[in-house]
Amino acid sequence: MLDVINLTVLIGAGLVILSVVTSLVSQRIGAPLLLVFLGIGLLAGEDGVLGIQFDSDTSAYFVGSLALAIILFDSGFDTSFSSYRRAAAPALTLATLGVVLTAGFVGVATHFLFGLPWIESLMLGSIVASTDAAAVFFLLRVGGLRLRDRVKSTLEIESGANDPMAIFLTATLVELAIAQGENGFGLNFEFILAFVQQIGLGIILGGVGGLGITAALNRLRGVDAGLFPIAGLSLALLVFSITGLVGGSGFLAAYVAGLVAGNRRVAFSHRLKRFQVGMTWLAQIGMFLTLGLLATPSEFGGIILPAVALAFVLIFFARPLAVWLCLLPFAFKWREVLFVG
Repeated sequence: MLDVINLTVLIGAGLVILSVVTSLVSQRIGAPLLLVFLGIGLLAGEDGVLGIQFDSDTSAYFVGSLALAIILFDSGFDTSFSSYRRAAAPALTLATLGVVLTAGFVGVATHFLFGLPWIESLMLGSIVASTDAAAVFFLLRVGGLRLRDRVKSTLEIESGANDPMAIFLTATLVELAIAQGENGFGLNFEFILAFVQQIGLGIILGGVGGLGITAALNRLRGVDAGLFPIAGLSLALLVFSITGLVGGSGFLAAYVAGLVAGNRRVAFSHRLKRFQVGMTWLAQIGMFLTLGLLATPSEFGGIILPAVALAFVLIFFARPLAVWLCLLPFAFKWREVLFVG
């Protein structure tokens, strides 16, 4: 038993250290770090050098959800309310209408390129329609990019708020597929109510949680310096989990809680920020290593060409066109629209 524990810790710590070391190299040559972390996971997986057998979707979902909650809280904590005054309207348009348009464009391409039924095609479009918060925040915070505040804020707010729409679309299409198999329609207002509930509870409980985190931390200013930031992050995860349990979007709640807490006077906020930067890095490394371990490269052969073709459609057509349509009323420069797309 001890040998298994020691071996597990050895492999886990070694993969994290390897990710940190390779990040130095990738930064110098301009390689995307998240893909580097993903590649290390692939090399360590069942078809790689170490041959680690990992096929637990549940574990991967848990690691990814926990990591994303940490990343979103830190991003909200480091975002000022002034960003919302500059970018709330375009960001929320992208997070709702933009997701719908992207899902529709990808769905149409999937249907005609690969001959899949309409519901399955649109379902696939919905799954990939929302931007990945971890990747966006990583690129904006660590990538050394210098952007206008409005562009940066638009991307941050959108990526933190677009999951409920993608979840709503996917769940609706799944229900439609089930109903179609049972020769019934089955779509009703429950889905719309569920969508409103996800967003509404996420915002409300996130806001209340942010105020609670601020009050709690200010009362805990006398605890040991090492415990203070741990308490802050634990409270954020508490908000995330409670919101999810009552039917809201825990990810949105984590982001809103960080936004509210970060814009109020919090004792030793510099300690919190330093700690959260390290935890965000660890969360990102853990998430993408896990995704790499979960994938099986030997199974890529049969789907690599259609997958790349669909990715091409998403990157160069669906997302840019959806962004252009959504940002038309907001007077962005064409270079900014292209970058956001």
